[in-house]
Amino acid sequence: MAEKEYKSFSQFYPFYLREHQNTVCRRLHFVGSFLILVTLAFIVSTGQWQYLIMLPFLGYGFAWVGHFFFEHNRPATFTYPLYSFLGDWVMFKDMLTGKIKF
Repeated sequence: MAEKEYKSFSQFYPFYLREHQNTVCRRLHFVGSFLILVTLAFIVSTGQWQYLIMLPFLGYGFAWVGHFFFEHNRPATFTYPLYSFLGDWVMFKDMLTGKIKF
C-alpha cells in the first residue's frame, strides 16, 4: 500500500497523533525530547561540543523504543523525516501545555 503524501504539516499532524496513541510511547517521546533540551543546554553552557553526537540517540532511542515495544508501529520518521521531527516538538509542546494527555 502506498504511503499518503502530505502537502503540509497541518495535514500530517493528525496522522502523527494517531501514530502516538499509546501513553507510554508518548511519555518516552517526551523524555527523549526533554533530555535533548537538557543536553543542549549543557553543551552550550560548557562548550563541550563533542556531546552533540548524543542528541540523535537520545531523541530517536526513546521514541523508537516507544514505537517498537509499546505502540507496535513503524516510526513516522522512516517515511516523513521532516514532518515527524516537527511533530515531535509540537507534541512535546502540546503535552507541556496540557493539550495532549501526558
